[in-house]
Amino acid sequence: MSGVLKSFQGVTALDHVTLSVRPGEVHALIGGNGAGKSTLVKVLSGVYQPDAGQLRYLGEPVRFGSPAEARRAGIATIHQETNLVPTMSIARNLLLGREPRGRLGLIDFTAANARAEQILAEYGLRTDVRKPLVTLGEGARQLVALARAATADARLVIMDEPTSALEHAELETLFGAVARLRDEGRAVVYVTHRLEELYEVCDHVTVLRDGRVVHTGPLTGLDRLRLVSLMLGRPFHPVEEAIEPGEPDEPGDEPVLEAKGLTRHHVLDGVSLAVRAGEVVGLGGLLGAGRSETARAIAGVMPVDAGQVTVAGAAARKWSIRNAIRAGVGLVPENRKTEGIVPTLSVRDNIALAALPRLSRAGIVSDARIDGIVETFMKRLGIKAVSPRQPAGELSGGNQQKVLLARWLAMHPKVLLLDEPTRGVDVATKLEMQALLDELAVDGLAILLISSDVAELAGNCDSVVVLRDGAISAQLNGAEVTEDRLLAALAKG
Repeated sequence: MSGVLKSFQGVTALDHVTLSVRPGEVHALIGGNGAGKSTLVKVLSGVYQPDAGQLRYLGEPVRFGSPAEARRAGIATIHQETNLVPTMSIARNLLLGREPRGRLGLIDFTAANARAEQILAEYGLRTDVRKPLVTLGEGARQLVALARAATADARLVIMDEPTSALEHAELETLFGAVARLRDEGRAVVYVTHRLEELYEVCDHVTVLRDGRVVHTGPLTGLDRLRLVSLMLGRPFHPVEEAIEPGEPDEPGDEPVLEAKGLTRHHVLDGVSLAVRAGEVVGLGGLLGAGRSETARAIAGVMPVDAGQVTVAGAAARKWSIRNAIRAGVGLVPENRKTEGIVPTLSVRDNIALAALPRLSRAGIVSDARIDGIVETFMKRLGIKAVSPRQPAGELSGGNQQKVLLARWLAMHPKVLLLDEPTRGVDVATKLEMQALLDELAVDGLAILLISSDVAELAGNCDSVVVLRDGAISAQLNGAEVTEDRLLAALAKG
């Protein structure tokens, strides 16, 4: 890739990106949310065509008009969610489109099954290949996808978050298969958010941030702290001691929010935290650490296998969205456009949405009460709109975020969960939001602030819980909450 540019509706996703991958090399591609990794993979695999720049493959300029063209050229992409056919047999999935055939052109199933067994055995997977693919676990399916790419004579294999749902034993098998591809002289682009596996299997790394390449080179000699600081765009200064998971400072009041042992297979592993009235607790971690999932579990959006959420000392027998809202928990999600704002509804209706049951009597909603609440919060938060009747989808990103905040503040919540509240907003709006956090905390609200911005966490939080792979890896309290210590905690292996 040389100088590749890709934009969507005026927003630059890839800004003159250059990437070089050689035969027999496993090249890691990393970056935070919105860095451009997915767009880059889609350009490589023919889903998108670049607006500018050049792709050269096997020494020749190329332009793939579709994923099928890229596959025919020898570029195989293995997605996080394997693009196989679960109801077909394992053998058919492995050899789909390349099945051995008899004299009449019909598929020779005996030969196909024998070939499939041989191929999978080479990758450490021994199973009855006549069974439907759906009978395999997620790790085994990833191996089938990888073996399919390898046997299709792919010269470049792109692996997009291949280990997100794998067990430890499955990881080792997958790493062995990746090493096999490298030894065979194939090139591998390995997209991951897990630093430990990056150092396990990769030779080189390219770091993307905001659609630009900020670093590319060998992994040898590049430590985790430097890597994390490149991803986040923050300067790094070594700290003297490692930060271990610990207890918060001596509590004054009882927690308003207490989560204990939140567990969900492959997602969360015993996450516990507490937030008191007037306190802002941060939730940090790299992409895929489990930050948003923790917030969704607390808000009742994501069911858990084990654990308990308590609000103001009371816990529901079965935690759900309804019970969370009734208890006084509000969640402003990371993706406001798809999970928060109803763009076709007016600003007024978006703000009043959650409070409607409280504003009605005998099923009849008072327009005057709604107008009063909407006017109050539009003034308090400085929401800029032509009128309360303007469709919320027409507002700027920052004003949409304020509308979501107003919706929950109108409910008089006890706990507010803010997931990346300043992402995608301008500097002025970001400062307004930070001032509002201070105001809400002074008013006694318990706030859980989820952010990938270490400066935002250090500047707003009384304490910060750091997650890695769905578990707590560190906790910083009081004077410990600094950018340098946060970077050290994020980079810790």
